[in-house]
Amino acid sequence: MRQQLRLTTIELRYAITLYLFQHGPTTVAGLIDALDYQGFEIPGRASKSVSDALRTDLTHGRVRRLRRGLYGPGEMPRAAALNARDNDAFWDALPA
Repeated sequence: MRQQLRLTTIELRYAITLYLFQHGPTTVAGLIDALDYQGFEIPGRASKSVSDALRTDLTHGRVRRLRRGLYGPGEMPRAAALNARDNDAFWDALPA
C-alpha cells in the first residue's frame, strides 16, 4: 500500500490549478482521479473539497467553467508564475 500525501486546502487549490494548466479541461471526477493517481489524499469528501476549491479559484479567475461539470485553466496564479519563470520544463508543459 502506498503512502498518500494529504493536501491542505491551499495545496489542493494550487494542485488543481496547475493540473488544469498542464493537462487542459477536465471534470471534478477527472481531477479527483488524477490527484489520487499522483499520490495525493483529498481531505473530507473529495467531490465537495474539489468543488469548493474550484469555486474559490473561479472567483479569482484562475479557473474557468467551460460548461456544467467541465473546468479549464484561467489565469496562472502570480506566485506560481513567478516561481516557474526560469523553469523551461514547466512552460513546455503548458497547453499551446
